[in-house]
Amino acid sequence: MGHDHSHGHSHSHAHHHMGPALKWSFVATTLFVAIEAIAGFRSHSLALLSDAGHNFTDALSLGLALVAVWFQARPADESKTYGYHRAGVLAAFVNALTLLVLSVGLVYESYQRFLVPEPVNEGIMIYIAVLGLVLNLGIMWGLHSGQKDDINVRAAFIHMLGDALSLVGIIIGAFVIRATGWLWIDPLLCLLIAALIIWSAWDVIKESLDILLEGLPRGIRFADVCARLKEVDGVRDVHDLHIWTLGAHAHALSCHVQIDDMPPSESESILTRLNKVLDERYHIHHTTIQFEHVNCAAECRLAHK
Repeated sequence: MGHDHSHGHSHSHAHHHMGPALKWSFVATTLFVAIEAIAGFRSHSLALLSDAGHNFTDALSLGLALVAVWFQARPADESKTYGYHRAGVLAAFVNALTLLVLSVGLVYESYQRFLVPEPVNEGIMIYIAVLGLVLNLGIMWGLHSGQKDDINVRAAFIHMLGDALSLVGIIIGAFVIRATGWLWIDPLLCLLIAALIIWSAWDVIKESLDILLEGLPRGIRFADVCARLKEVDGVRDVHDLHIWTLGAHAHALSCHVQIDDMPPSESESILTRLNKVLDERYHIHHTTIQFEHVNCAAECRLAHK
């Protein structure tokens, strides 16, 4: 016996205008990395050098986010039917891994500096840290509107937040060194920055891995979606439900929905209501919904016995 199947496909591609902000943030951060590295060598400050390394990963994060924006804007084609959403996720994952590698190096350098303390120029530390703090706050302001919806922009925003906090620590530490002469403050600040890097990277690694493994989208509960679909007028049951993330802006869903026996022209309104719920409530725009008529479903179960 033949089966009447209805398929609903709803596609909505999110667009954002973070490109210019990312570009100028990348240029400014790259220039500051060079300035801070030179200042770190001149002042013999491990804290400044570690923060220059942190800023380098910030620049890398901004660069990867900029590349990801370009990839995500590319249209789907015959070989990449969903487009290039995963390119941005891969960029975020690589960026987070570089942060972890950097943190290991910072911990080692801090240990060496604890064993052999070196005098630092706290004046240079203060001036450079204040300059960096102003730069970081400006970039964070520029990225704030896009960090809630894009994993790469959020990664860059978190890096900037972490670096701003570390710069505040460097400023305070420099004043403490000036007042007390405690040289161990400098490697201690380096260790704190390394811990901050690990903390900021973990959330990005966790979310990007979840997307790459096609896990449930962040902020969505599987049982809640299933229950909400069953409440739609005309729906008898929902099963074989799958929900996954394509990229920072795209979620996908497929399921089987049981409805009364009716012609496809009449079931179209049910499909419209289902897609409206998924779009407005869960921001799921890529859907494949297969209808199963109750009489047909019962006959199919008998046929398999």
